[in-house]
Amino acid sequence: MNALEKRSVAALASVYAMRMLGLFMVMPVFMLLGEDLRGATPALLGLAIGAYGLSQALLQIPFGLLSDRVGRKRMIYLGLILFASGSLLAAATDSIYVVIAGRILQGAGAIASVLMALLSDLTREEERTKAMATVGISIGLSFSVSLVLGPLLGAVWGLQGIFYATAALAVIALVVVNRVVPTPHQHKISADTHPAKDMLGRVLMDGRLVRLDFGIFALHLVLTALFLVFPSVLEGQLGLAASSHWWFYLTVMVTSFFAMVPFIIIGEKKRKMKPVLCGAIALLTLATAGLAGLGASLMLAWVVLFFFFMAFNLLEASLPSLISKEAPAASKGTAMGVYSTSQFLGAFLGGALGGVLLEAAGVEGVVWLMVAVLALWLLVALTMPAPGYTTSFVVQLQQAVSQTYDDIDDRLRRLPGVQDVVIVEDAATAYLKVDKQKFDEGLLADLAFVRQGNGY
Repeated sequence: MNALEKRSVAALASVYAMRMLGLFMVMPVFMLLGEDLRGATPALLGLAIGAYGLSQALLQIPFGLLSDRVGRKRMIYLGLILFASGSLLAAATDSIYVVIAGRILQGAGAIASVLMALLSDLTREEERTKAMATVGISIGLSFSVSLVLGPLLGAVWGLQGIFYATAALAVIALVVVNRVVPTPHQHKISADTHPAKDMLGRVLMDGRLVRLDFGIFALHLVLTALFLVFPSVLEGQLGLAASSHWWFYLTVMVTSFFAMVPFIIIGEKKRKMKPVLCGAIALLTLATAGLAGLGASLMLAWVVLFFFFMAFNLLEASLPSLISKEAPAASKGTAMGVYSTSQFLGAFLGGALGGVLLEAAGVEGVVWLMVAVLALWLLVALTMPAPGYTTSFVVQLQQAVSQTYDDIDDRLRRLPGVQDVVIVEDAATAYLKVDKQKFDEGLLADLAFVRQGNGY
């Protein structure tokens, strides 16, 4: 990457991280601190935790498409202002109903797809994978940090203080976008980072992608439901004061992260992703069931949560990669948009449905909801064909060529390792799905219609 690209990627990754921190910092403490809100019940507290997911799910793809018309940075400004407004609304009230409205308003700042589109505008095709990986790392780190910061800030400033802190993060992100992120001269509609309406039907009809979308739906339903019950179990059943929850989460997240890395390597390098995926879902199911039998043992709770987040981190890291590999050529951006929508719908239902069950059936009712959803996911995963091991490869074409695009398509498909080709004529770009073990990039140099020095 050149200096401008590095600055742009770092700035966008920081904006994404601040947004994620703002959404998730409240989760590990909300059920404890929210009990004092006027009108609070377990069902309403659960709805408040998951409410952001509903507006995120509804607005994620529309925000990305609208940014084509009015500009990327304008939509990011709007999204961050909505997020800050929702945070301030939730901070300024003692009513659970107003907090729910604030969380919905927070979620209405659905800028994830716009950030990825802006990333596309500011980076070259051959650097896109590195840029997306950087943003992905920032998301994972921000989630882990939020589990530590939430209890720390809650102990000092309370629930209102956390919401004020998230509003401050949104304002800082606004400054970063305005002062650090360059304004692109033109929009590059990259099929790898941007949703496209004409690809939506193809993505929704793809059985492999639908299974993976259900997977992220189930994963975030379970994650949100976990925080409906676990903080209260830690404090009430296991005697760990809320101000000390941060070190519990910190030790769990750090150790579980390193524990899952070898399995990622086995899945990718040894091409054993389906067994690794199914094993992780089974481990997550068993760890979740273990929540019902913790007794009074803090050590057992730590072990259960360690295995929970070991499996969770493995799945959270693997699913986007599988979506990328399984998406039809030139449909990755659309596939990721549907994937993100499924993720936020899962978070919404995890909070809303989990809260209702918590009120009606207690902790065990929520735990068995989680187990049932994970068992269904395991069944879906076991019946899924082994994932392919393809990757995207983008080829820039010469603007003036003697061959027709049909001829170019045919020549590219005949290359070893090429499984699918989609040519976007207006952009003079070919999107390939290739098996990297069989594909030789050097063969492109012999094709007269290929512009040299591109692809990833």
